[in-house]
Amino acid sequence: MFNRFQSLIRDYFGFSHKESLGFTVLIFLTVLCLFIPFLYRFVSDRNPIDTSATDQRKLDSLVSLMQAEEARQPQFGSRPEKDKTTAERFNEPKLFNFDPNTVSVAGLQQLGLPKWLAERIDKYRGKGGQFRKKEDLLRIYDFPPDLYDQLEPYISLKEAPRNGQYPSERFGDTKASAGEPYKPGERKPFPERPAYAERPAKPVIQPFDINTADTAQLIALKGIGATLAGRIVKFRDALGGFITTEQFRDIYGLDSLALGELEKFGKIQSAVRKISVNTATAEQLDKHPFLSRRQAQIIVNYREQHGAYTSAESLKPIRILDAKTIEKIAPYLEF
Repeated sequence: MFNRFQSLIRDYFGFSHKESLGFTVLIFLTVLCLFIPFLYRFVSDRNPIDTSATDQRKLDSLVSLMQAEEARQPQFGSRPEKDKTTAERFNEPKLFNFDPNTVSVAGLQQLGLPKWLAERIDKYRGKGGQFRKKEDLLRIYDFPPDLYDQLEPYISLKEAPRNGQYPSERFGDTKASAGEPYKPGERKPFPERPAYAERPAKPVIQPFDINTADTAQLIALKGIGATLAGRIVKFRDALGGFITTEQFRDIYGLDSLALGELEKFGKIQSAVRKISVNTATAEQLDKHPFLSRRQAQIIVNYREQHGAYTSAESLKPIRILDAKTIEKIAPYLEF
């Protein structure tokens, strides 16, 4: 039978006697390798040894060894004072009473703020921003709430001077204003009552449409200067108009006083400017604050591949747009 099979291979493939013999041996070895796993399962013991209890004991012993090793090692942040380096002792936060409107960058770092956050606060103050309430610190972008809870008892806000004069200057106490001490037994002068000239009544501010207001109307509000008014108008124009007063909180540099004034007098009375999402280019979509350059390009590419958008729901298959982004941008799109 073997010779007959070998002759069939030799006749079919045109092999020589040695080639057909080698080919036959190769087939035999291949079949043997295929059947070895089945043979092993057949002859091996079908009742494996239960090692779960042994493994559990080994695992428990390893865990106890690790716990003992951790107990011997010092915990992070609990190094003895004598073992700390000079740099580590210098970088430890030192809490003290401070006014966020006047404290230096170095003082903020000493309180435990990282350098980038201290510089961000200094930049905010340099642009005219002020902290009128303790909670205004949380309006600084990325200010950690847990750090605020730690610093809140030490925040000491001083009353801002009026018309560039402190009370001692307004009432004629020249020594107090100059910082000169009084001699023993010397009486302080009784504050003179300033003579107020009759002033014209201030015009009463009336509510206005925030979507059409100019900088002059915004500057008339408390806490809003020329720089902040220009920033509000620029953000509104890029947005296409406000649809809710909650969007006022997205304006950089708006403290609690300015925000309260804007919510009180800035009314939304006109419709927003919409973008035709089915004809707009990627550059036009990219100008909107709620969309990035990549998102704008993908919106255009998806439209070219799948056709025009019919509603905000048709934007959901675009993976790069999450539900929150679609909810924010939908009122500004025209389908």
